Amino acid sequence: MARDGTEGPRDERPHAVVIGSGFGGLAAAIRLGARGWRVTVLERLDAPGGRAGVFRQDGFTFDAGPTIITAPYLIEELWACAGRRLADDVTIRELDPFYFIRFDDGTTMRCGADADATREEIRRIAPQDLPGFDRFLRDSERIYRVAFEELVDRPFHRFTTLLRAAPDMIRLQGYRTVHAKVGDYFTSPKLRTAFSFHPLLIGGNPLTTTAYYCLIAHLERKHRVHYAMGGMGALIRGMAGLIGHLCGTIRCNADVVRIEVAEGRAIGVVLASGERISADIVVSNADVAWTYSKLLGHHPRRRWTDRRIARARYSMSLFVWYFGTRRRYEDVYHHTMVLGPRYEALLTDIFTRKRLAEDFSLYLHRPTASDPSLAPAGCDAFYALAPVPHLGSGVDWTTQAEPYRAAIQRRLEETVLPGLGEAIVTSRTMTPLDFRDRLLSVNGAAFSLEPQLFQSAWFRPHNRSEEVINLFLVGAGTHPGAGVPGVISSAKILDQLVPDAQAWRVLNPAPGGR
Repeated sequence: MARDGTEGPRDERPHAVVIGSGFGGLAAAIRLGARGWRVTVLERLDAPGGRAGVFRQDGFTFDAGPTIITAPYLIEELWACAGRRLADDVTIRELDPFYFIRFDDGTTMRCGADADATREEIRRIAPQDLPGFDRFLRDSERIYRVAFEELVDRPFHRFTTLLRAAPDMIRLQGYRTVHAKVGDYFTSPKLRTAFSFHPLLIGGNPLTTTAYYCLIAHLERKHRVHYAMGGMGALIRGMAGLIGHLCGTIRCNADVVRIEVAEGRAIGVVLASGERISADIVVSNADVAWTYSKLLGHHPRRRWTDRRIARARYSMSLFVWYFGTRRRYEDVYHHTMVLGPRYEALLTDIFTRKRLAEDFSLYLHRPTASDPSLAPAGCDAFYALAPVPHLGSGVDWTTQAEPYRAAIQRRLEETVLPGLGEAIVTSRTMTPLDFRDRLLSVNGAAFSLEPQLFQSAWFRPHNRSEEVINLFLVGAGTHPGAGVPGVISSAKILDQLVPDAQAWRVLNPAPGGR
């Protein structure tokens, strides 16, 4: 109906329903809307963002999840799709250095884009590894050019794509692990840690993740590390605005419980309220294991059966403590890694033994170092993130959360935040239970399927569903994987899989989704 109560014109555009409004879902909605589709995004929470949501508490603003932007051109492309400029809506600021690493003995390392400055850091910590660093930079770039520039936005639903990529994988030793590959360049345990921890940022175990992820070192140097002023929430709001600009719709508090299938084709979704929404295509940004086991639990599946989903290997989870202080810690940088006494043994506890260890390594985020607007005047906003086993560990987080948080507080007081206990004015935590219950992530995994060699590329759930025609997948659990560049690239892949609206209507003349 039109605003004056008269019958308005019928929207004849083909209809795409997007389940979930994380970065992958929002990016998919923008790209589909720009190509003429009518798009409806359905979000079960009360605001868009998914894992990239925002918490506001006692005058503080906390990014719930990702905090780092490493390939801003992928975000700029989304604004260009909508005929707009990113800079008109969101300010992206480059950070240099990228982050500081504090080793357990108090040694620190400044990590940034300047290779000469990094060489000076290596000369101070382990001068014998300087030649290895230069070789590492060279090989990281080689891997980046193949694994990122050529493969990250290429669909892998055909086995022949994997076969064509296999020679490069062998040549670049993608069959090895990140940690083993880094060991070829560095003898110092500190430098081996500093140059191999990056897979943890996307849910991977450096001891088992394919050496292709050594590309992250070059990705950081080529495109730099950036921060969205106002936090990731500002970026989410900007992307939501693009969807509105393209005449799309975002519905929050809309909990999808079922993907409707007829004659092997996705034809719409059913909400928890019982409402049915028809669609020409469905794009799921929900956790892939949840999509197949729950949203398609009624539908016979050949590849992603309940048994295979149960046997898959899932990423670690996260314990995140968000807190605000009544004082500012000017000596603490925007991004700081506060490492514990163990590295390989701790990774084994988290990923293999699935044991909650007494020690931990932390990522400390202090966004107010760059953007004081996220806290009241004279205050700081923080979050401290610790990788922990997923819920397959059996840890009872209803009883363990507070002791674990208190241990993190003690560690921070002893290292980089003296007097923290007296300075805290607001606090909240996120545990693996939140990933399971709030974000519907199977096993409470923070990054969906673990990015191992045989859970990557063709072996990962495909962007075009193998089970149902006209169902597409975006987000951390599908190709190319987790991380902001990965999930946004998964949406970019849809441009190669889904025709634009006009071509779709020619190929599918029967009315649908209206």
